[in-house]
Amino acid sequence: MSIDALAGPESLPSALLGAAGALPPAAPRDCGAGHHAVGRFEWRVGEPGDPAVLAEEFLAAHGLPVTELNQAADGTWPAGICGAALHFSAAAGAVTVGGPVGKPSPAPVLPDVAVVLYAHTPARPAPQPAAAAQPWQLDGWAASWTPQAHADAVSAVRQTIAAGDVYQVNLVGHAAARYCGDPLPALRRLAALPGARYGGVLTGRGWAIGCASPETLVQVSDGQVVTRPIKGTRPATAAGRAELLASVKERAEHVMIVDLERNDLARVARTGSVRVDDLYAVRRWCDLWQAESTVSARLDDGIGLAALLRAVCPGGSVTGAPKLAALGEVARLEPVGRGAAMGALGWLGPAGLDLGLTIRTVAADGDRLHLWAGGGITWGSEPWAEVAEAAAKAAPLRAAVAASGGTADSLGS
Repeated sequence: MSIDALAGPESLPSALLGAAGALPPAAPRDCGAGHHAVGRFEWRVGEPGDPAVLAEEFLAAHGLPVTELNQAADGTWPAGICGAALHFSAAAGAVTVGGPVGKPSPAPVLPDVAVVLYAHTPARPAPQPAAAAQPWQLDGWAASWTPQAHADAVSAVRQTIAAGDVYQVNLVGHAAARYCGDPLPALRRLAALPGARYGGVLTGRGWAIGCASPETLVQVSDGQVVTRPIKGTRPATAAGRAELLASVKERAEHVMIVDLERNDLARVARTGSVRVDDLYAVRRWCDLWQAESTVSARLDDGIGLAALLRAVCPGGSVTGAPKLAALGEVARLEPVGRGAAMGALGWLGPAGLDLGLTIRTVAADGDRLHLWAGGGITWGSEPWAEVAEAAAKAAPLRAAVAASGGTADSLGS
């Protein structure tokens, strides 16, 4: 566990951190160049404490009103702080709810919790010209499982479903590629992908996370709490849209997760206030159609950040149902940990809290990029179709971070 006071981006010495202008997801667009980190908290699995409680305590110690999220920030927001970025990994979520954490992360330098405080500070002198940067080069992707192993894992989930132990499990694969040069421009390209509601970059000592997620894990504003689960994917063609709308399998998978999210929100909502505002609406992300629903509620009094994270993390659309049983299958079948993926990343500011689910996410450590992609498995899943769906989700990410468009072979190849 580490807590640092920072003077600004230059106090984060790392080959990764020329990060001025790299805004975290959901940060106000007007922060721009005057947006500087002034405090930081990090936590990793294996360190002591409840990560949700520790994140809340860190923010509260700096004066942010996080112990009562139903309370307006007017008059209680600390002077000089414009907001805070929050990263809360899938593993941190599993720890918080008492579930199995799964395999170790393939990028252990990445924190499982990162909270970064930001302030608007006076303009700094222009930096002196640096030496010519090393050209960006990205090697081929090496997957943590083969396509056959991925397909076999899908079959194993179907067997568990047949035994009555789970209804759905989200399986995620990982791939890594070595790089040379500065990864931040590549991660910014990723964050600018069309449909990236949570496009942004968060950096730390020796690591960076680039996010292009379209999915809202949880949003809190004016006493209202909202989640927008996404389940169901097809190519962004007219035929693909019609197929997605007509698919009994995709709709059943989607409704299972909507029910799970309704139950999650009910844990922090006023009695009787949970509602489904929009069910199975088709939205576009890059060259894919995806089905999205909106579930909302009135946040109950006395709910702080820790209680909210405990209710919604890990996100139901990337675990499965029932959540704890699905986490057991994830821990048993996935070859490596989820690292920066399938967690939460977003912004806390005077207007409220807005966290995206870190699907469509790439992380950098000192010498490799890491990406994760997968999908929900139900009894109706066909193993090789699931392998192809994961590859389709990974393809725009690979193309965005490649040196010159690049290729996007299967996630399992």
